[in-house]
Amino acid sequence: MKLTDARKSLSGTRYWRSGRGAPVVLIHGVGLDATLWQAQVEVLSKHYDVIAYDMLGHGESALPTEDATLDDYADQLLALLDELDLPSATVVGFSMGGLVARAFALRHPGRINGMVVLSSVFDRNERQRAGALRRLDETRKQGPTANVDDALERWFSPSFRDAHPECIAAVRDRVTSNHPEGYYRSYALFVTQDSFGLDKLVSIRVPVLIATGELDPGSTPKMASALAEHLPNASVHILRGQRHMAPVEAASEVNTLLIHFLDNVHNHSLQEETLR
Repeated sequence: MKLTDARKSLSGTRYWRSGRGAPVVLIHGVGLDATLWQAQVEVLSKHYDVIAYDMLGHGESALPTEDATLDDYADQLLALLDELDLPSATVVGFSMGGLVARAFALRHPGRINGMVVLSSVFDRNERQRAGALRRLDETRKQGPTANVDDALERWFSPSFRDAHPECIAAVRDRVTSNHPEGYYRSYALFVTQDSFGLDKLVSIRVPVLIATGELDPGSTPKMASALAEHLPNASVHILRGQRHMAPVEAASEVNTLLIHFLDNVHNHSLQEETLR
């Protein structure tokens, strides 16, 4: 993904599109942008029509309104699919992107073929919620620079941080360069909406893959298993030895996991169409 290849939708969303085949949409996490997915776009676009975009309040996309909800983030994706004339897509959401993917599946069920929820939060316990609310308060006061160094320690293993200082610096720069209001409004949803749609998740009937790092302290394996219990067609995969930033630190493993899931979803879809 080159910055010069980025496009801008009529509704104000920056996105990249590459490859041919069934459409796959990649949604990044809070504080980041679509460039998170460089390793995934490179591989997935050999098999699929891959769209990676900046969420509201991130990168060069429009800011969310002050009263924005996850449904507004889901509608941003809907507007992009409509503009690209795509009737449906398989959606891959990382971290906060997993919340947006869930909201999209609930709000626009006819437009999603399958869903991957990667390193995402669900139903925080009291201690986890208190920590997240504390970080949100610090973000309100200090802006995007709040907690960034602590976040990098949670997101990446010590060995990866030591071996790839340029990558760590780039992620830090990406987080700290966010628009303060766009970042805060998005972060507030990330902190408070982990149980979004809890009583409706059973209605999501498409295939779902839930994956997270074994050592991810914020998006834990326990959360992944608990979320899967609410989804009738979900499987869980734990990335051994990984923390939060699996798409970067364990790109090859994540790519293999995604290709396997996507191939199963779309081969199954082709079989269904053949039988009709």
